Amino acid sequence: MSTLLDPGMHTLQIGTNGQRPETPSPPNSPGMHESCNIAPLTPSQSPRNEARTQCPTSFSVVVAIDFGTTSSGYAFSFSSAPEAVHMMRKWEGGDPGVANQKTPTSLLLTPEGAFHSFGYTARDYYHDLDPEEAQDWLYFEKFKMKIHSTSDLTMKTELEAVNGKKVQALEVFAHALRFFKQHAVQELKDQCPSLQERNAIRWVITVPAIWKQPAKQFMREAAYKAGLVSPANPEQLLIALEPEAASIYCRKLRLNQLIDLSCKHLANGLSPELSIDSSFRQGDRYIVADCGGGTVDLTVHQIEQPQGTLKELYKASGGPYGAVGVDLAFETLLGQIFGEDFIATFKAKRPAAWVDLTIAFEARKRAATPSRATPLNISLPFSFIDFYRKHRGQNVETALKRSSVNFVKWSSQGMLRMSSEAMNDLFQPTISQIIKHIDDLMKKPEVKGIKFLFLVGGFAESAMLQHAIQSSFGSLCRVIIPQDVGLTILKGAVLFGLDPTIVRVRRSPLTYGVGVLNKFVEGKHPKEKLLVKEGKNWCTDIFEKFVSVDQSVALGEVVQRSYCPARVGQQKIIINIYCCATDDVVYITDPGVRKCGTISLELDELDEVSSPKSRRREIRASMQFGDTEIKVAAMDVRTSKTVRAAIDFLSN
Repeated sequence: MSTLLDPGMHTLQIGTNGQRPETPSPPNSPGMHESCNIAPLTPSQSPRNEARTQCPTSFSVVVAIDFGTTSSGYAFSFSSAPEAVHMMRKWEGGDPGVANQKTPTSLLLTPEGAFHSFGYTARDYYHDLDPEEAQDWLYFEKFKMKIHSTSDLTMKTELEAVNGKKVQALEVFAHALRFFKQHAVQELKDQCPSLQERNAIRWVITVPAIWKQPAKQFMREAAYKAGLVSPANPEQLLIALEPEAASIYCRKLRLNQLIDLSCKHLANGLSPELSIDSSFRQGDRYIVADCGGGTVDLTVHQIEQPQGTLKELYKASGGPYGAVGVDLAFETLLGQIFGEDFIATFKAKRPAAWVDLTIAFEARKRAATPSRATPLNISLPFSFIDFYRKHRGQNVETALKRSSVNFVKWSSQGMLRMSSEAMNDLFQPTISQIIKHIDDLMKKPEVKGIKFLFLVGGFAESAMLQHAIQSSFGSLCRVIIPQDVGLTILKGAVLFGLDPTIVRVRRSPLTYGVGVLNKFVEGKHPKEKLLVKEGKNWCTDIFEKFVSVDQSVALGEVVQRSYCPARVGQQKIIINIYCCATDDVVYITDPGVRKCGTISLELDELDEVSSPKSRRREIRASMQFGDTEIKVAAMDVRTSKTVRAAIDFLSN
């Protein structure tokens, strides 16, 4: 490689095969490693703002899929009448006490692994199978959490069915998304027979805001596999962040569509026809706490007047503190009473009856209130009672009498009788985590002056959670719940699909950058980083930041770097991206820094006439960090031709 850079500029560390790259030689040195394909020409330090004007949507309909841990559903809106958000048709089946606008996130595959059914249909069919036969069928529920909890998520990550057999996670998610696609398209065609399905629909899929880039990309890959959109038209699919979608919906609400837990008279002298953002003043700040089945997701927004766009004030935070935590506490309680080994055996041998038991508990969980004095009865399936007697040689009543668990008794009607104290204990650990998280967030200097706390998501329907949050934060801000709290995210996701520019400023969840060479400075750089070439001293492994953690990034803002191929005729450039949760990172070898993805640039061959060898080639890459997904585009500077560029977080 001949002279690429002035000696004072950076040389980038690259690997051609995704492996940890060797340290590139400095410019002007004769012995270049093959692994150094490129070097930056213009290390621009600050993001440049290329204001993005909102184009009129080219899609005639937006369909949003809220893919939840415990329940899922879809909604849609025609761009000709964006104010009307249509909820999906009511589902068959359903549970007592549960408004079934959504369906359980339950998938059933045949013993051969083919799709059988989804939702209530899957759950009921599985439940009706003969116990021996059920052991061969592949039943999945609450599987969304695995994508968040897997630290090394790839296209080959597997999920375990209730019977212990494994299937590729991508297959499972694609089956579920395909089911929603078929349902939604059928409903749309019934309403609008002339609809051209292929290009007329913009799809939106919701994910927790705390999900990292690999999980978001995984959802996109599953949507491609399910046939929602083609990878050739990535802009036809948007990934929406759940609390952000809820925020978009909440600011549109009328005052009569809200329940104010502060018990103040909500109208405050305002007409109930005014939407909530007419009672927002310029610069008002609010938190949206999205409490779902699997995760709790917190986002902090400020309304920007007069255009009404939203600005994120602090990076999304939260954790796995959803309603599933209460279910796990119940399972632990059963283990204490009947023995953990017995519960594990029962789940494996009688999977359908176990599902039955969880449904019975779910109904009681929803009925739990902090003021309730009477006990809650949970019916144990007959097969549980029978299985216990055969396995242990005693009946369940004896087990309850012998157990050290207080507040749980056996009722004469053949039910587990849980006192309100016992139910309280099941909720407490999960609710405490949520309270602590909101409290920590409210103490951040960036989050001062919060006016509203919106509580949304399925778990927000729980009177136990509502009471705990109102008690903890009611004196600091107004705690507000939309009336259709379980559908808030779904409706907001449709609004986001109609206008993705509504959230104008986001905060970067991590620090992102690349490894470069810099001039070695005695006393500043450690000796082990010294690389001597051609009599010049270079420092290797320097972390050059694209964007810092919690940095404000506006929509349309780009970070640009220019790269130069190392060899004439080179057809592919691969750049390793590193990330870190802190801002004080100096080297790509620092603790907490990890390689999180790659950017690949595919170069067309240039004809010899237009490209004399004396002229070097410059590829300008532009990265966007202000969207819900990190995006990259690239251009050959001399020809102004677009270069195929892709960013991949699943290849590690």
